[in-house]
Amino acid sequence: MSEKILGIDLGTTNSLVGVVDSGFPILFADKNGSRITPSVVSYSNNDEPIVGEAARRVMSISPESTFASVKRKIGSKDTFLIDGRELTPEQISADILIHLRKIAEEASDEKFSKAVITVPAYFNDSQRISTKRAAEIAGLEVVRIISEPTAAAIAYGLDKMDDKSRIAVYDFGGGTFDVSILELSDGVFQVLSTSGDTKLGGDDVDMVIADYIYQKAEGKNIEEASSKVKAVFLNAGKRCKEALSFSREYELKIPFYDDKKSFEMLFELDLFNQLVTPIVEKTINHCRKALMDSGLDKKDLDSIILVGGSSRIPQVHEAVDCFFEKSPDLSQNPDESVAIGAVIQAGVLSGALREVILLDVTPLSLGVETFGGLMNVIIPRNTTIPVKRGELFTNAVANQQRMSINVLQGEREMAKDNWRLGEFEIEFDPSSRGEARVGVEFSLDADGILTVLARDTITGKEKVISINSSAVDVEDERVEKMVNESIEFAFDDMNQRIFAEAKLKSDELVPAVTNGLELVGNELSPESLKDINLKLETVKKVLKEDCPRALKEANEALDKATEPMAVLIIEKTLEE
Repeated sequence: MSEKILGIDLGTTNSLVGVVDSGFPILFADKNGSRITPSVVSYSNNDEPIVGEAARRVMSISPESTFASVKRKIGSKDTFLIDGRELTPEQISADILIHLRKIAEEASDEKFSKAVITVPAYFNDSQRISTKRAAEIAGLEVVRIISEPTAAAIAYGLDKMDDKSRIAVYDFGGGTFDVSILELSDGVFQVLSTSGDTKLGGDDVDMVIADYIYQKAEGKNIEEASSKVKAVFLNAGKRCKEALSFSREYELKIPFYDDKKSFEMLFELDLFNQLVTPIVEKTINHCRKALMDSGLDKKDLDSIILVGGSSRIPQVHEAVDCFFEKSPDLSQNPDESVAIGAVIQAGVLSGALREVILLDVTPLSLGVETFGGLMNVIIPRNTTIPVKRGELFTNAVANQQRMSINVLQGEREMAKDNWRLGEFEIEFDPSSRGEARVGVEFSLDADGILTVLARDTITGKEKVISINSSAVDVEDERVEKMVNESIEFAFDDMNQRIFAEAKLKSDELVPAVTNGLELVGNELSPESLKDINLKLETVKKVLKEDCPRALKEANEALDKATEPMAVLIIEKTLEE
C-alpha cells in the first residue's frame, strides 16, 4: 500500500490535519479532543516552542515572545527577534507544522513524511514557495499545494462528482479572504475565476472591535496601547465577534487590563454590524469581481458555500444572500471544510481515493517587459494551471548581443506598474535589427510555481530561471490593489500603451522615411514629395507632445503617404 499523505489546512488563525483512512477522510484530534489547533506559537519556554491552545493562553502574558497570524507574513523578508535570535515566518510556520504532524502521528501511531497543504487562492509565487519551505523545515515533503476555496469545493463535491454544477466558494478566514467561482463536472474541479485579499479576515474584525472598545475605555487608538494591553483587547474583540455570531448582545467584561483598570459594556449586535460593515463590503466587492471575471451571471450559480470561521457572522450571511440572490449552503462545517478537501486530495494522490482532477487558475497575469516598457502577457490571469505557454521575440536594435528577460506579474499595461518577479539575460550572436529569434516559455506547475526558459532558436543556447527565493516580496494587500487599479486606470493605461507603441512605430518610421527620401526622393512626383514631407514633419511634431492617438494617426498618415515611395524602393532593389 502507498504511503499515507497528510492533508493540512495551515490557517492564519487555526490549523487542522487529517488523512484518508479506510476510504474516509478524517481529521485528527489532539490529546484534549480538539481537531482545531490555534496557529499560535510561543517561545517563552527556552526548551521548545509552545504551539496551539497552550500558546494562545500565554499570549496575553508574554505577547513579545508569542506569535499569531504569522501566515500574513509568509513570503516576506520580515523577521521576529526572540532572545537575540531572528526567526522567519517560515520557521514559525514550520513549528506549527511539526506540531500538527505530531498530533497526527500520536493519534494514528503512524509516521508521516508527505503532505498536501492549502494556501489562499490569492497567494503569490513567493508566498507559495515560502509555504513549501516551511514544510521542508518541518520535515514534510509537499506533494501538492492547493487553494483553500478549491479544497472546500472538493469537500463539498465528493458525493456529487457525477453532477455538473457551478459553485461560488466564499472563504472568510481569520487572516485571509478568497472567493472562487468553480465548475464541477465528471470529477473535474475547474476554477473559473478567483479574487481575494490575503490580509483581510476575522483578525481585522477583531481589530476594529478592539479599537472601538479601547477608545471607549481609554479615549485612544489601540495602536497606542502596550503590546500586553493590546493583546487583552484583541482577545476581547474576538470574544465579542464569536458571541454576536449567535446572539443579539454580549456583556463584555475586561478585568484589570493594565493591572489596575477594568472595563465593561453591553455590546449589541447593531453596533457590531455597524463596525464590520466596511469589512464585509470589501468581501462583496471581491465577489463582484470574481463573478465578472468568470463570465457567469448570478442565476448561473447552483450553490454558494461559506468557508472559514468568520463566515459565521450573521451580517456575512445576509450580505452573501443579498449579492448572489441565493441563500448560502450551510451544510458544511466552515472551520473544517478546507482541511477535509486537503485530506481528500491527499487521499487521491496516495491512491486511497478515486481520482479527482483538479484544475486551478493563476490569479494574476504573467509576462515579460518588451521594448518601450510594455507588459507583454504570456499567461493571462485566470488561466487554468498547470500550463505552459511561450512566445517568440526578436532584437530591437542592430548588433544587439543579449536580451534581458524581465519577468512580470500584474494587470497593468506598462511594465513599471507591475511586479518584477525576476530578471536574467540570454546572449546571442550580433545580428541586424529584427533577425535574432529568442523563444521565451513560461511553465506554471500545479503548485502555481513559475519557471521561465529563454532559448536562442538559432544557436540552441538557453537559460532557465525558477521564481523561488529570488522572487520579489509583494505586500499582500497590493494584490487586490493591482486588480482594482487595472480597472481604475484602464483608460490611462491604454493611452500609455498606445503612445509607447506609436512612439516605437515613429522611431522606426522617421529614419526609414528619411533614408527613403534620400534614395528615391528625386523620382517622386512634386505632390507626393510634398505630402510625405508634410506628414513626416507632423510625426516629428506630435512626437514631442503627449497625445497618443494623435501620434498613432500621424504614423498611419505617414505610412499611407509613403506607399508610392515604397513601390519605387522595391523596384530599385529588384533592378539592382
